[in-house]
Amino acid sequence: MEDNLKIVRTIADYQFGRGAGKALFPKTCKFVLSPSSGRIRQIVDGVRIATMKADSGWFTLGIEGARRLHKAFEYPKLRVVVLNEVAEFIAKGKNVFAKHVVDVDKNIRANDEVIVVDEDDNLLATGKCVISACEILEMDRGVAVSIRQGIKK
Repeated sequence: MEDNLKIVRTIADYQFGRGAGKALFPKTCKFVLSPSSGRIRQIVDGVRIATMKADSGWFTLGIEGARRLHKAFEYPKLRVVVLNEVAEFIAKGKNVFAKHVVDVDKNIRANDEVIVVDEDDNLLATGKCVISACEILEMDRGVAVSIRQGIKK
C-alpha cells in the first residue's frame, strides 16, 4: 500500500505540479485495483479522487480531486476561468466554449486535466482541455474544455 501511495503521489507531482501528490492523496486513501491486471485504477478517500487511465498512466480527476487541487494551488495554476454568466451551465457538466473563457493558466496544453472556475475563483468543474492555453485565448468559437464532472449533478 505504501508503494502505491508513493507511485500515485509521484505521478500527480509530475502531471499537476510539485505538491499535488500530497494534496490529492492522503495516507488514508484507498486503491481500487484492476481485477485482471492488478494495476491501480481508482484512488478513493470516501469518494473518488482520481482515476488512473490504463493507456497512459495519467490521472483524470473526480470533483473531489479538483477541490483538493483548487485548494492546494494558487490562482491561476491549473485553472480555466469562465464568465460568471455561464457558471451555472458549467457546474451542471456542460462543456466550456472558448468564447466564454476570460483567463487560463498559460502552461496548460491540449489534453491536460484542468479545473474550471468562475471569475471569483469558485470551483465549477473538472475536465480535459481540448486545446492549448494560447489557442483558447485566440479562438472565439469551439470547445475549449470537455467537462468530466461538474459540482452539480
